[in-house]
Amino acid sequence: MSSTTIENSPASVVSDSAGGKFVQMSHPLVMHHVTRLRDQNTTPEEFRHLVHRLAVLLAYEATQDLPVEPHIVQTPMTSATGSRLRGRIGLSPILRAGLGMVDPVLNLIPDAEVWHLGLYRDEETAQPVKYYSKLPTDRPVEVALVLDPMLATGGSAVSALAELYNWGVRRAKVLSIIASREGVAEVRTQCPDADIYVCVVDDDLNSQKFIVPGLGDAGDRTFNTEL
Repeated sequence: MSSTTIENSPASVVSDSAGGKFVQMSHPLVMHHVTRLRDQNTTPEEFRHLVHRLAVLLAYEATQDLPVEPHIVQTPMTSATGSRLRGRIGLSPILRAGLGMVDPVLNLIPDAEVWHLGLYRDEETAQPVKYYSKLPTDRPVEVALVLDPMLATGGSAVSALAELYNWGVRRAKVLSIIASREGVAEVRTQCPDADIYVCVVDDDLNSQKFIVPGLGDAGDRTFNTEL
């Protein structure tokens, strides 16, 4: 994967010939909130608020190409022609850390459908294990947003994307706050058509496959279950 140079622009974009897009945010607000999110002294309450803010910024960037159609409304003065979203949009949070990103994105897209995907990482093999999926057998959404704060090895994201593609989804986007270079490369290799939107990319994974410097376990910090 080619390296990304962060410039003074809302986002830095790297596209490839397969059609999938990699977007790393570089907005000052993103950098500010990510720094606070990493701090081990940040309380669970503040951590959740920061995840909300960053999820909104990610979703804003990731939804810029959603299809729309003309729509006429009546204002107090006269009629006005505007736009409304066209097609069904699905949010697929990866349990459990992805739950923290659902509400802020759902506030932006109130008509979106939410389809949960349960995946956990086997601590010995570092491979994802699926334990929950209730995707219907028909009527796939037109666009699916996979929500997971951390893109570490990329295994969970790849498994989630496979579930969505098997359902019949044609366009899928992964939204993560912090990613590792290894995780980004894995998703781009295994699912080249998927778009990836992240706030920041860290260089390393440790022996337990946690992102370094990262922020620890996003699920534990969100739900105040750190031991």
